Order: sequence, then C-alpha cells, then structure tokens
Amino acid sequence: MLLVADVHGAVAALRSVASLGEPLLVLGDLINFIDYRSNDGILAEVAGRELVDELVCLRTAGDFAGASQVWRRFAESHEGDLRRLFDEHVNAAYADICGALEGAQAWVTYGNVDRPDLLERMLPSGSRFVEAGVVEIEGVKIGLVGGGAPSLGTPGEVSEHDMAARLEAIGPVDMLCTHVAPAVAPLAKDVIGGREKSSQAVLDYLVTHEPQYHYFGDIHQPQAVEWRVGTTRCRNLGYFRATGRATHHAP
Repeated sequence: MLLVADVHGAVAALRSVASLGEPLLVLGDLINFIDYRSNDGILAEVAGRELVDELVCLRTAGDFAGASQVWRRFAESHEGDLRRLFDEHVNAAYADICGALEGAQAWVTYGNVDRPDLLERMLPSGSRFVEAGVVEIEGVKIGLVGGGAPSLGTPGEVSEHDMAARLEAIGPVDMLCTHVAPAVAPLAKDVIGGREKSSQAVLDYLVTHEPQYHYFGDIHQPQAVEWRVGTTRCRNLGYFRATGRATHHAP
C-alpha cells in the first residue's frame, strides 16, 4: 500500500500516485492554504500576496499574536467578500484534488486545513472518507484518525479530548495513521518557524497499545523523520507537495 500526507494541492503528483493501482492512504491537508516556501496558495489568491508575505514573516518569527492581529484587521474590513471568495476557491481546490483520485482505491482522512464536509462530499467513488475508524488493507489492521491539533480554529482541528476519545474507540491496531504528530519534540516541531504541533493523546495511545507502525504528517520540516516510541516505529510522511513521493508500506 501507498501513503501520503500534506498534499496541499499537488494535483499532478497525487494523480500519478493514484494511477499506480495500489491501495492508497491519504492522511490529510489536501488543499493548499499557504505554501510557506513560496507564500502561494488560497490565502494569497483571496487576500493578496502582500498580506500573506506579512503574515508569513510574523509567523516565521514566532509572532503568532501579531499575525492574528493583522489577519483580524484585514478580515473585519473585508468580511462579506472574504467568505464568498474563500468558499469559491476552496470548492474549486477540492474539485481538483479529489478529481486526482478518480479510479483509485483510496482511504482519505483530513488535516487541520481541510473542510471535512467538503472533502467527504467531493471524493470520487472508490475513495472512502474516514473521520476515525478501523480498516483492513492487505491483511493489516489500520486505525485511521483525522484532525489536526488546535491552533487557529480551522474546521479540521480536533481537541485533545476528542482525539483521545477517537483513539480509545478504535482500540489496538497493527498500524496507526493520523494527520497529527505524537507529542515527541523532534517529530512535532517544524524547523521553519519553530512551532510545535502535536497530540499527547496520540503519544499516550502509542505507549498503551504499541502498534507496530505509526504514520502521520502535518510537520513539513521536522527535526526528525523517524522515531521509535517503545516498539512503535513512527514516520512522518510529509511534505507531499514538496516531494511528490508516496511512502510504500509492505506488510
């Protein structure tokens, strides 16, 4: 089977992977809100490149409060048009990225930048949306749990309480797949900007249930790509938008 995370609008690369004919797991963040390498994305298309450059500069410097203040001022002065433009661009982005999965056998969950309702509705036949649940692929029992760590109040964020409940509900599995990283500092901290995004609930699950593998994304430039938590081999799959490469898992 093949696994990807943090697709962020990489339509051609996803279509190429989907055409290989193997079962495919997509672990969230399908649309491109901001590409911090280039500042391209939906936000720049809607709000303009100058504003995005300012926001990225502030966030990269660690001034998240300042970035939030800049955004609030802009949003308050463009409220009506902003909502309409975002909806138009997000719908178009999901149409493109979900179209890339046409004909594939895929299981898809969501990340923090996703709109779970739109993603579920726009996936093609053959692709299954999984918010949280257990699937069996090639004889491997896989727990698939979507959602990102709370940060900006986006629709794809999941509280630690809800994440813990979802993980408890799936029970022991051979492989855990999440969007969010476990609360292990080298896996959870992006070297660009230095902000940690992780889940203690995911780490607690790994310690308790010891799946053989844990695959995740969300952190685009992690300090470490692989780590062991007890007997569990943890691996960051991202950043697919940058690499265009899927990870192959052989049972």
